[in-house]
Amino acid sequence: MSEKKAVILLSGGLDSATVVALARAEGYACYTMSFDYGQRHRAELQAAERVAHQLGVVEHKVIGLNLNGIGGSALTDTSIDVPESPTEGIPVTYVPARNTVFLSLALGWAEVLGARDIFIGVNAVDYSGYPDCRPEFVEAFERMANLATKAGVEGDGFRIQAPLQNLSKAEIVQAGVRHGVDYGLTVSCYQADDEGRACGKCDSCRLRAAGFVAAGVEDPTRYQ
Repeated sequence: MSEKKAVILLSGGLDSATVVALARAEGYACYTMSFDYGQRHRAELQAAERVAHQLGVVEHKVIGLNLNGIGGSALTDTSIDVPESPTEGIPVTYVPARNTVFLSLALGWAEVLGARDIFIGVNAVDYSGYPDCRPEFVEAFERMANLATKAGVEGDGFRIQAPLQNLSKAEIVQAGVRHGVDYGLTVSCYQADDEGRACGKCDSCRLRAAGFVAAGVEDPTRYQ
């Protein structure tokens, strides 16, 4: 029997770590992919390495990009401050085209590996309002993937799986705990220091902390 393979986008944060654990529980051989894209919170890359090791992935790959060459986001342009209080509309931490680029590269690796499932940890409930986290985006990318690839054209198409799409942050935490995720290894903060300690003030920190409280799970996050 051929091995059931999945490529999984792994940022090193809470959501993506949970996705790896869920895919593993479904019997997938997990191939994880992270991106060094010029983000200010580069400690997440070390977190991704730790999570990949803890969850026993087959291979973990880090791809270098230069999204800071484009800028336009507080995560890639140090002249734009990361908001430390809630804001209206799509926040400045939105990174233009990020999930589109990440999924495209994951699609390429999946085709090379012979994997037909790509997992992404986007969420439409407890999230920051990013347009590339919506179900419509995931569905549209899947259609594009099956139009743009040899595997798709030959009828052996791809599935873009977003298992956290309709879960609250508390439900995500609870699912991860059930499947053995060590959240102490993860980094979610948009402005974590070099040691991976969180600011406790940004949108990502607030959502993460609230999720642990609502889940009734002790928060292992290290703060500055």
